[in-house]
Amino acid sequence: MKRTHPPRSARGFTLLELVIVLIILGTIMAFLAPRIFGNVERANQSGAKIKMEQLAGQLEIMRLEVGRYPNSQEGLKALIEKPAGMDKWNGPYVKDAQQLKDPWGNDFRYNQPGRENKPYEIISLGADGKEGGEGENKDLVN
Repeated sequence: MKRTHPPRSARGFTLLELVIVLIILGTIMAFLAPRIFGNVERANQSGAKIKMEQLAGQLEIMRLEVGRYPNSQEGLKALIEKPAGMDKWNGPYVKDAQQLKDPWGNDFRYNQPGRENKPYEIISLGADGKEGGEGENKDLVN
């Protein structure tokens, strides 16, 4: 019996052709990956700032209704659950506890009073969840 081979255009790729394509894709990704991840870092930091502004707005609404900001012990959870002694509390002021987390999944910190004569401060500790740091690990304060 004589075997007939399919025409060259109907055959699959050779191992060498696949390796060359993978090398080309790897080279392209080596140049693009830093730009892509740099944008993700900036997006997370911007997202954290936006969430902090939203929480600040909800704290202002709460202060107008209750007459004061939550203290440090009550924290941002006072936006979800009524603390003791807040008779005029008309919340919840945020929908769920996920809104009290930064883009990296860490809880926002809340201090009342804040630094520099501010009534409060909302803090994100960045990607590492630790104080200090640079780049993506940089702390953000409202």
